[in-house]
Amino acid sequence: MIKIVILFCVFILLYLLMYYYSNNKNISKKVKKLQRSLKWFSVLTTIGMLLILLGGALVTKTESGMGCGRSWPLCNGQLIPEEVTSELIIELAHRVVSGSVGIMLIILSIMAWRAIGHIRETKFLVITSLLFLILQGLIGAAAVIWGQSDFILAAHFGISLVSFSTVFLLTLLIFEVDKKFQAEKLILDKRMKKHIVGVTLYSFIVVYSGALVRHVNASLVCRDWPLCLNDQPGLPTNMYEWVQMGHRAAAGLIFIWIGYIMYLAIKHYRHEKIVYWGWIISFILVSLQVTAGAFIVFLRGNLFIALAHAFFISCLFGMLSYFILLTYRSNHNSTDLQSEQTAEMKSSSSMVTVK
Repeated sequence: MIKIVILFCVFILLYLLMYYYSNNKNISKKVKKLQRSLKWFSVLTTIGMLLILLGGALVTKTESGMGCGRSWPLCNGQLIPEEVTSELIIELAHRVVSGSVGIMLIILSIMAWRAIGHIRETKFLVITSLLFLILQGLIGAAAVIWGQSDFILAAHFGISLVSFSTVFLLTLLIFEVDKKFQAEKLILDKRMKKHIVGVTLYSFIVVYSGALVRHVNASLVCRDWPLCLNDQPGLPTNMYEWVQMGHRAAAGLIFIWIGYIMYLAIKHYRHEKIVYWGWIISFILVSLQVTAGAFIVFLRGNLFIALAHAFFISCLFGMLSYFILLTYRSNHNSTDLQSEQTAEMKSSSSMVTVK
C-alpha cells in the first residue's frame, strides 16, 4: 500500500514537472494569445460603448425614456414586463446593453491595468472611463426615478462621450498605434497645441447644444437649412428656434475651425502621418456630421439619419481626444528633448575644459 502511495506521488511530481516545463517552453505563445485576446476584447468594449451612445440617442429620439415607467433597474417593477411596447423594448435594450458593457469595461480595465499598466496614461484612462460610466448610469437612473430638466439631461450625452473616448484611447494604447505611426517622439508647435485644446473644449458646446435640440424637441422647429426660414432671414422668434439655430451656428464654427487646422496639418505636418491624416479624417467626420444635420431637416427627422448624426460626432470626439493625448505627450517629449540638449551641452563644455 505504501509503495503504491509513493509511486502515485512520484507520478504526480513527474506530471507537474512536465507541465511546468511545457508551460515555460510555450510561455511566449501564451503571452501572444493573451495580447491578442486583450486587443479583441478592447475592440468589442469600444464598440459596446458606441452602442451605448447610439442607444441613448435612440431612446431620446423615440421618446422611450419612460418606456419602463418610474422604475430602475427593473421595468415597471418587474423582471419580465407583462405589457410590452416598442418604447419598453428600446429602453430595456438600452439598459441591458449599458449593464453588459459596464461589466466588459471592468474586465478590460483589470486586463489593461495588468498588461499595459506601465504606459503613462493607462491608469488615468482606466479610472476615468469607470468613473464617467458610473456617472452616466446614475444620471440615467435619476432621470427615470425623479425626472430631470432637459438642460441637465442634455449633459448626459457629453458624459457618455467622455466615457467612450477614454475606452477608445485605451484601445489605441493596447494596439500600440503610436509606435505604428511613429508618434512616440512627436513634438507639436504651440499654435497646433492651442488649436487642439481649443477645438476639443469647444466641441463640448457643439455636443451639448445638439443634445439639447433633441431633448427640447427642436429638431424640426425650422423647416429650412441653413437658415430657419431661407425666404425670411432674421433672428429666431422663440426658445426652440434659438436652440436649433444656436446649434447650427456652433456646428458651422467647428466645421470652419477643423478645416483650418487641417490646412495647418497639411502645410506643416506632412511628414507626421498621425497629424496629417488625423486632421484629414477629422474634417471628413465633421463634414459628414454637418451633412447629416442638414438631411435631418430635409428628410423631416429620419431616424437613421439622426443616429448617423450622433455616430459621426462620437467618432469626431474620439479623434479630438486622441489629439489631446498627443498634445500631452508632445509636452513630455519637449521636456525630454530639452533635458537631452542641456546634458549634451554640459558634456561638450566639460570636454572643452579638460582640453
